[in-house]
Amino acid sequence: MPSRQVVLLASAVVAVVAVVVGLLFFVTSDDSSHIAAAPATTGSGPLGADAGTTSPTKPTGVPTTGSVHLPGGGIAELIAAQVSKDGAMSVPERLDQATWWGATLGAPEGATLLAGHVNWQGHTGPFAELWQDKVGQQVTVVDNKGRNWVYRITQLVTVPKADLPNRANQLYGLDGGHRLVLATCGGEFVGGNEGYDDNRFAVAELVTRP
Repeated sequence: MPSRQVVLLASAVVAVVAVVVGLLFFVTSDDSSHIAAAPATTGSGPLGADAGTTSPTKPTGVPTTGSVHLPGGGIAELIAAQVSKDGAMSVPERLDQATWWGATLGAPEGATLLAGHVNWQGHTGPFAELWQDKVGQQVTVVDNKGRNWVYRITQLVTVPKADLPNRANQLYGLDGGHRLVLATCGGEFVGGNEGYDDNRFAVAELVTRP
């Protein structure tokens, strides 16, 4: 993927239109639905580099590591997202990490977004399997207390980057029923600031809670 200074999802300016989101810090209380709020944004948002009006978000507590276990055997360490003053979401330092942003596990509504690299410097990341996973397969998220949250994939969606502003709220906004959304990039590599031309999403419903 191109420089880590650009956004994670296909390393492009990915607009999030009219999505009001919260920034999760991994299970900072015994209440699994606790969310540490981030500033609301319009126009481009935390997945894009063009928000312009968002201010840096500081943790309300120290994020603690958890992990996501994908159907094909891929495992990624979860890290809390940080949103910069220009609206760019922080990217994982390693291929075996994924950024967590949005609602918490088991929240009454809204999406929990986990975003990871498809590849880096010639090496394939665990989130690359989103291009082969199937509806009905299960994803397990292990929180910092060692508890398992099991989700079942209900949709696999490929979205051209040009269409993402119109799909963002539907896919990973905080409106609507609770869902886990796994995201990576892929499709044709077009280079430059665009990187890959598509984003891949797996949307999953909660089937087993601790």
